[in-house]
Amino acid sequence: MSKNLPAIGIIGGSGLYQMEGVEKAMEQRVETPFGDPSDLLVAGQMHGRQVYFLPRHGRGHRLLPHELNHRANIYALRSLNVRWIICVTAVGSLQEKYAPRDVLLPSQFFDRTSRRTEHTFFGSGIAAHVGFAEPISTNLRQILAESARESGIRVHNGGTYVNMDGPAFSTRAESELNRRLGFDVIGMTNLPEAKLAREAEIALATLAMITDYDCWKVDEEPVSAHTIFEHLVANAETAKKILAHAIPRLPIEPDWPEHRALESALVTERKLWPAATREQLSAILGRFS
Repeated sequence: MSKNLPAIGIIGGSGLYQMEGVEKAMEQRVETPFGDPSDLLVAGQMHGRQVYFLPRHGRGHRLLPHELNHRANIYALRSLNVRWIICVTAVGSLQEKYAPRDVLLPSQFFDRTSRRTEHTFFGSGIAAHVGFAEPISTNLRQILAESARESGIRVHNGGTYVNMDGPAFSTRAESELNRRLGFDVIGMTNLPEAKLAREAEIALATLAMITDYDCWKVDEEPVSAHTIFEHLVANAETAKKILAHAIPRLPIEPDWPEHRALESALVTERKLWPAATREQLSAILGRFS
């Protein structure tokens, strides 16, 4: 298979690259101008499609949320011609109707992070402001919803993911506020991935795998790492089922709105682009040269 064909990226926990149906799996080291990704990528083929798997926290879960090099992760995938990303991520539920081991497909984000300079590729002489009113690819989210339903999985299509810094879990006061504001799930990793994917003209959607009720539900045991990891094992199998159904449905050519996100976002005139910055962002800006 030609490496130039548009590929599919999957960001999630370690072990997902071991799913059935992956052929010709091999590890691949990718260097980026932003440093090293979380781990080696695993390249493989599923249903005739090139797929790249990246364990977000590194194999063995070695990296905390604030230690993740999101720019390196997304840039590495874009440099391999990944044009669709499916994120698999653990979240806490902020609403009674979303139970542990359910799947929610976020349609919106609310940002409570504090490291925004690390959540963009731009700066250093090239300014860009991508549209982010709809931060998730609607087309990709619909494919995931259909795939989950066909797999017999309890799925909620749409909702707001509030992204906190971590690594500590919420206080009860914070959890109650997020709940009263109408947010649906809470996590520590997915918003930066979505922002950077949009700047890289990659369509992204997320399988938010519910592991707990955060700490607002006083009749439940407060959220703990032990509780979460018990549900993670079951959720990983759920994610594999959905991915196996979804991947064959993705189009061959990247012609969704997200794949043209920079056409109306680049502000700086090209003649003013610094050569070093242009080179640094060559995987993203190549088509504008």
